[in-house]
Amino acid sequence: MVTEDLKGLYENARGLCEWAGKPAFVGRVSVIDNFKGSLPNGIILHILCHKEMNVTLERIKTTPEEFAPDPINDEEGEAMLQAIFNLFQKWSITDDEAATLLDLPVRTYRRWKAGQPGRLNRDLKARLSNLLGIHKALRIIFVEPQRTYDWIKARNKAFGNQTALDIMLGGDLTDLMRVRRYLDAERGAW
Repeated sequence: MVTEDLKGLYENARGLCEWAGKPAFVGRVSVIDNFKGSLPNGIILHILCHKEMNVTLERIKTTPEEFAPDPINDEEGEAMLQAIFNLFQKWSITDDEAATLLDLPVRTYRRWKAGQPGRLNRDLKARLSNLLGIHKALRIIFVEPQRTYDWIKARNKAFGNQTALDIMLGGDLTDLMRVRRYLDAERGAW
């Protein structure tokens, strides 16, 4: 019976909304029970248990908006690069390994590490983002910071008994992304 009453309320509200040119309707209704339910056309109705209560019907958007990430600007990229230098130190990796992870010549990496960074292109910013994402996921997974840093060089069955560093040293951006995807799946989605 409540459902039939609600359908009638919905039809009346829809008519008034169309007449008023608005997506919402407020009216008065008497109800006995709590009811929360969905009605056609993306309208949600929630009635509380009171003798007389304002009822609000409102149209909700049911299609997600397209996601378009903002590009990393140069200032953010430089801050990320400084964080990566610190992270590489914690990971105890060599300059050769670091240069491979960033897809830079070793001389360029050493010059940048010494405080003379050059232009950060889109690929490099993506690499920085993935490396920091790996670090973030490890910080979420492990409570002890040292385990976070040691994991990179620990053998892992998920990588065919190779280390995450071995995988990332493949040199491609997709190698970094593979490790990051694995860790994001391990820590759980947001």
